[in-house]
Amino acid sequence: MSTNLKNIPYSVLELATVAAGATPADAFENSLDLARRAEEFGYTRFWLAEHHNMISIASSATSVLIAHVAGGTSKIRVGSGGIMLPNHSPLIVAEQFGTLGSLFPNRIDLGLGRAPGTDQVTAHAIRSDRMQAVYQFPEEVSQIQQYFSTENSSAKVRATVAEGVEVPIYILGSSTDSAWLAAKKGLPYAFASHFAPTHLFEALNIYYNNFQPSEYLQEPYTIACINVIAADTDTEAEKLATSLIKMMLGVLTNKPDYIQPPFDPTPEIRELAQNPAFQRMLKYAFIGSKETVKKKTQEFLMETSVNELMVVSHIYDHQDRVKSYRLFADIMKESQVV
Repeated sequence: MSTNLKNIPYSVLELATVAAGATPADAFENSLDLARRAEEFGYTRFWLAEHHNMISIASSATSVLIAHVAGGTSKIRVGSGGIMLPNHSPLIVAEQFGTLGSLFPNRIDLGLGRAPGTDQVTAHAIRSDRMQAVYQFPEEVSQIQQYFSTENSSAKVRATVAEGVEVPIYILGSSTDSAWLAAKKGLPYAFASHFAPTHLFEALNIYYNNFQPSEYLQEPYTIACINVIAADTDTEAEKLATSLIKMMLGVLTNKPDYIQPPFDPTPEIRELAQNPAFQRMLKYAFIGSKETVKKKTQEFLMETSVNELMVVSHIYDHQDRVKSYRLFADIMKESQVV
């Protein structure tokens, strides 16, 4: 029996990356344009990630950007991939996303994670009691669910703009801890295999084997995120990927920088790409022509059996990035996994 790739939903993870020589305002404009194009290409969701104190990433005010993107599109789902809950009050998160859910009915997703999305010094500046909130992550997820419930109407503390509003909650993870929580609460689970692939299969197994049906979800639902850089040829895609390699080098050496223009790969950059640290982080970076990316995507889906793919593409030029997403959409519409 064959499984059609076109039956697998495909979505976008957006960080509003800032290219060298550009501004955050440029990044916001590009994000909206990409969302509009993704809507045309058949993508299911457009999620924005929360990061702080990173010059190359402008998606720090995540809920504000969600409103910007949702207001400029018409049908694609828009959400957080994710809101880093220990940075925030559960009440405020419920109020913000309840408001978004009313402004854009049946189009808003709330993905929740427990990582800081930044360095520890900045995390402390965001919320000094953050580590206490990390340990309370399961309880704070439950608080948000309670604020969205109509049963909370008699409580002393209410998020009145959220009560009864339909905003699905997703649990995000990059290790195994959140897999247990998502399974126990019967919530969909999204794994960050685009930068933390080591525990992907262990986390999926935990989630599938321990899933408890809930009022929100009767069967397990998984999303895995992958890096994709697609171009007309393998050679062109490899050149575009030099921007990603330079960006990852900045992350690994704690010297973050703006997304740099691509260049013809040198022996040094090829050697760097083979470094074990790069290989670990970019295990699921699918770089190449349509045929190359299709093959890698097919293999990934065969190995993981995830329900949905989420794609992140760190590419310097906006039009090259739009083209990469278009090519990937073509792959998902045209291909089959045998």
